[in-house]
Parts: sequence; structure tokens; C-alpha cells
Amino acid sequence: MKAEKLELLEAGRALRIGWGDGDSSRFHAVWLRDNALDPQTRSSANGQRLITVLDIPGQTTITAAAIRADGDISLSFGPEQHRCVFPAAWLHQHRYDRPTRSERGWLGPDIEIWDSRLQDKVTSTRYDRLQRDRAALGAWLGAVERHGFAVVTHMPTESGSLCDVAALFGYVRETNYGRWFEVRAEVNPTNLAYTNLGLQAHTDNPYRDPVPTLQLLACLENSVEGGDSIVVDGFAVAKRLQAEDPKAFDLLARHAVRFEYAGSSGVRLRSKRPFIELGPDGEMIAIRFNNRSAAAFTDVPYADMEAFYAAYRRFAEILEDPAMEVSFKLRPGELFIVDNTRVMHARKAFSGSGKRWLQGCYADKDGLLSTLAAIRAEGVKEAAE
Repeated sequence: MKAEKLELLEAGRALRIGWGDGDSSRFHAVWLRDNALDPQTRSSANGQRLITVLDIPGQTTITAAAIRADGDISLSFGPEQHRCVFPAAWLHQHRYDRPTRSERGWLGPDIEIWDSRLQDKVTSTRYDRLQRDRAALGAWLGAVERHGFAVVTHMPTESGSLCDVAALFGYVRETNYGRWFEVRAEVNPTNLAYTNLGLQAHTDNPYRDPVPTLQLLACLENSVEGGDSIVVDGFAVAKRLQAEDPKAFDLLARHAVRFEYAGSSGVRLRSKRPFIELGPDGEMIAIRFNNRSAAAFTDVPYADMEAFYAAYRRFAEILEDPAMEVSFKLRPGELFIVDNTRVMHARKAFSGSGKRWLQGCYADKDGLLSTLAAIRAEGVKEAAE
């Protein structure tokens, strides 16, 4: 975006920039000084800031401002007599003088909520293509960012191979379950996932703080009847609840609940978070939902408890509505990944005959988003399968 006009405000304590589209943005002098891009302020090697907020005079002002011939914006600051240049596009991208969002539960621009209509549009990519093609990897990671869910096919059916998928974008997060864990029926299971019972849609490990933000599940064998996997967009469930009953949404977002796990010797995991987690500005940032691991609710006032349970029940009813789910049966060599802060996964019960052997592992979203941002910065055009 091109800058066409500059105007000093409040005796230099702020700057107004008029943009080529007729819009304008105000910037405080202290903000501009703190975010200066010159080598005295930012490391040229890694972009990290070389000054602290205490190095900026409390009465910083802009003493001169000009649009250069190349379109960049030159600024001088007093009382330091510090000069720097900002690309106009950078300032436009980082402008903060705009209307704030007031609604609770708003979603970021990179999030696309979905329901059963995604069934035939799930992003599914061959493993070998993810290994060799940065564009394909970028498209696959972009789908995880957008939908919180994607599939990999044609993987090796060797134990631990799913960790190689995690290594394409980040690192495995090891837990008390190990670097990876087996998902198959056991005689005395330490977790109900290790049975042939059906499982309600849930997020994993809500009793951890921080929770693992990604889960990968890979199929090595599957010859049983049933056992289909189901995924549900928790953000879509929460938005549907909010649309039909804003008070119910508010109860699940306002009150914390407790989760706990004590299924293994020497392990006692506990956390306290709401089912629907909102940021300070109202952005929906996470869903935690796992009936098996929910502890007694003791942080909801008596006056709200009955209504809270009604909201909890309605949330569960919505997530079990077939109109909200995408279902599929994993075949050997297939893997799916979910954003564990958003997408809930479930499993249908399966027969005792035949074999069903899955392996799971955890990873973290910061690594995935970092790799995705790096691919985009390289200018690689994302290519769909």
C-alpha cells in the first residue's frame, strides 16, 4: 500500500499516514521508535530487538517525517535524534488504528470452520510428495492451519514412521505415554483408548498444561469391522451453540473446569481451563472437551451450575450431530493429523475379531506454523494434491 500523506499529531507524539486507498492510520511515536527496523534497534542477523522499552525516552516525539522517492517513510525522533526508515507496506501491514472486534468468540482470518460438507474435500496428500515437494507440504500445512485437520496416504507401515511426518514440520512432543503410543485393545488398559469401545468426540490430554497442540494417528493394520474415525470441528460446534444460545456459550467460556488423569503409576496430571477458551479480546483460541478425563466441576458457582450442565449437555449434543462430522476408516499406510486445541476426534466401536493397530504421537503447532510461514516467505506457491 502506498503512503500519500503524512501529518504529525499531538506535537509529534503521533503520526497519521494517509494511504492510497483513501484510508488513514495513526501511529504513536513511542510505538514507531520501539519498532524501528534500523540495525541499531534490530539485529540484522535474527531480527531481534537490541533495545528495551527503558532505552526509549518517556517523552519520545517525531521531529520530522517524510515520504522518500522510493515510497518508504523516513522518521526522526527526539530527544534521541534517532533516524530510521520504514517501508510503507510494513506499516500498513502492522497498523493498529482500526475498529476493535467486540463480539465474543470471533475467529482469526486463517480459520475456516466446517461440518459434514467437508467430507469430500479433505486435504489428502501422499507422504512421498510431502517429502520432496515444498509446495505440496505448504498446501498440506495450510490445510491444517485452515481446517485443523488433514490426511497423509502411502506411508510406510513400520512402527514409529509417524514421527517422520512430525519431523517434516517440527518435533515430537514426548509424554508419559512415550515418544509414540500404541492404540489397540489391551486386557488391562491404562486408557480407554486402548480398548475396542467407541469413544465420544474429544480433544486429547486436556489434563495437561500446556496441552499438546497437535496429534497424529497412523494406521499400521486394520482388518476389524467398525472402528471408523470421526473428526468434528470444535470451533464450529461452539459457534453453533453461540448462535442458538448465547448464554450457554458464555457459561462454557466464562467458567473453568478441571481435568485429571491418574491411570499410570506415578502420574497425576491436572489442569483447569474452560471448555471454550477465549483470549482477552474475545477471540476463540481453544476447545478442551473430554468427558472421560473431566474431574468434578468445583469452580462453577451454585447459582450457575444447573444452567452450566444444560450448556455442557447441549454442546455434547451438537458435537454428536452427524451433520457436524467427517468420518473415514483408516487403511494401513494412512495418517491423519488434528489441531488438538480445536478439532475433536472420535472412534466407533469395533469387533473383537481381526486386528486394528494404530500409533499416535503428539507435536506442537508452533513448529507447524513456523514451517508454513517459512515456506510462504520463500515464495513457494502452495499446490494442492
